[in-house]
Amino acid sequence: MEGFFGVINDGLVAIDDFIWGVPLMVLILFGGILLTVRLRAVQFRQLPRALRYMIKNETGGEGEVTSFGALCTALSATIGTGNIVGVATAIVAGGPGALFWMWLAALFGMATKFSEGLLAVKYRSIDKKTGHVLGGPFYYIERGMGKNWRWLAKIFAFFGMCVGLFGIGTFTQVNSISSAITGFFDPEKNVTVNILGMDYSIFTVIGSLLLALLVGLVVIGGLKRIAKVSERVIPAMVVLYVGFSLILIITNLDKVPTAFVTIFESAFGLQAAAGGMLGAIIVAMQKGIARGIFSNEAGLGSAPIAAAAAQTKEPVRQGLVSMTGTFLDTIVVCSMTGLALVMTGAYQIPGLEGAAVTTAAFQAGLPFIPGDVVSFVLMACLVLFGFTTILGWDYYGERCLEYFSNGSMKAVKVYRWLYIAAVFIGPYMTVAAVWTIADIFNGLMALPNMVALIALSGVVAKETKDYFARLKAAGDEEGMEPHLPGDNWDIPPIDPLEDRLGAAR
Repeated sequence: MEGFFGVINDGLVAIDDFIWGVPLMVLILFGGILLTVRLRAVQFRQLPRALRYMIKNETGGEGEVTSFGALCTALSATIGTGNIVGVATAIVAGGPGALFWMWLAALFGMATKFSEGLLAVKYRSIDKKTGHVLGGPFYYIERGMGKNWRWLAKIFAFFGMCVGLFGIGTFTQVNSISSAITGFFDPEKNVTVNILGMDYSIFTVIGSLLLALLVGLVVIGGLKRIAKVSERVIPAMVVLYVGFSLILIITNLDKVPTAFVTIFESAFGLQAAAGGMLGAIIVAMQKGIARGIFSNEAGLGSAPIAAAAAQTKEPVRQGLVSMTGTFLDTIVVCSMTGLALVMTGAYQIPGLEGAAVTTAAFQAGLPFIPGDVVSFVLMACLVLFGFTTILGWDYYGERCLEYFSNGSMKAVKVYRWLYIAAVFIGPYMTVAAVWTIADIFNGLMALPNMVALIALSGVVAKETKDYFARLKAAGDEEGMEPHLPGDNWDIPPIDPLEDRLGAAR
C-alpha cells in the first residue's frame, strides 16, 4: 500500500514540476511582457494614480463592495504565508538572486493584474434586482472570446473551486497557522490530546476550534462580511509586518547596499564558480519567478473574481486598483522579507527552512528586542496572513462553483459548510500531497486565464486608450485629477472627476 501511495505521490510531483516548470512561467511572463508593450507600460506610468485610486472609492457604480473592499478581498488571498515562508524557501533554494527575479515577475505581473481587473469589470454579470455580481475569468472567457469557448471557462471554474476547497484555501493555510501557534506555545508538545490514535498538542486542538468558528462566522455572511473583515485586517497586518521589517532595515541601514549588491550578483550567477554560472542563474530565475507568481497570483485568474464585485463604472479604474495588489504583495511585503534574509545572512544557516529562517533573520537583525517577542510578532503575522487567505479563497471557490453549477445557490451554501469542515479537520490531516495537489490546480487555473488575457489584449488596449482619452478631455492633462473644493480623500469619498468622465463619453 505504501508503495502504491509512493507511486501516486511521485506522479503528482512530476505533474507539478511540469506545470510549474518552464512552459507555464514562459506563458505568464510572455503575457505580462505583451500586455506591458500593448499598454505602453501602464503599470509604471500610472502607478501614482493607481495608488490614489486604491484609497479613493468611486461613487455611483454598480457592484457589491467598494473598490477598496474588492482590493482587500483580493489581497486577503494573495498576502499569505507565502510572503513569510515562501520567500524564505525561494532564497534558500535559489539564493538571494531569486528576489531579483521575483521583482521582475511582479513588474510585468502588474500589467497582467491590471488587465485581469479591467476585463473582470467589463464582462461581469450583475443581477439588477439583488445587486449580486458574478465575474472573473469564466465570464471574460465566455463573453469576450465567445460562447464557443465556454468549455474553457468551465475548466477554469472547476480548477478554481478545487483549489479553494482542497488546497491553498484550507488545508495548507490551516496547517501553517496550526504549526505557528503550536510552535510558539508548545514547541515540545508537552500537553497533548489523543485523537483517533494520534497525539496532538492541546494548542492545535484549541486553535482548530477557534479558527473554524471564526471562519464560519465570516464566510456564512457572504462577500460583504468577508470584504468588511478584510478591509480591517489587511491594512493592520500589512502595517504590522512592514513596520516590523522597516525597524530591522533602518537599524541595519549600513548593510542595505551590500544586500542589493549580493542580490544582483546572485541573480546573474556572479557569485557562482565560472562553470556553475548558468546553472545558478536558471535556479535563481526558476525559484524567484515561480514564487513571485505564486505569491502575487498575477495571471492565475483569482484576483479578478474579487475585482468584478467592485462598485465602479470604469473597468480601467478597477484595473489600476487591482494592479496595486501585486505592487503591495511583492514589491513591498515580499521585499521586506527578502531584504531581512539577505542582510542578516539567515538564509545560509544550515538546517533551517521556511518560517524558521525568517524568524532567525528577524532575531538576528533585531538583537535589542527579546527573541520571544520577535517570535510572537511573526507568529501573529503568520496567523493573520493565513486566516485572511482562507477567507479570500472561500469567496473565490464560491464564485467558481456558482458559475460551474449555473448559478445554484444551494450548491454554494453546501460549499460553505464543506469549507468550514475542511478548516476544522485541516490540522489533523497528513498533507504530504496536499501542497502538491494545490500547486497543480493553481497552475491549471492559470492556463485558461492566460490564453484569455493574450486573446483579449486588444480589448484591454482599446479600453485603456479610451479611458485616458476621456480623462484628458475631462481636464486631467497633467496626469493629476483636478481637485474641487470639498473633495474628500478619505474612504469613501466623492469623486467629481468620475462624473465628468461620464459626460465626456
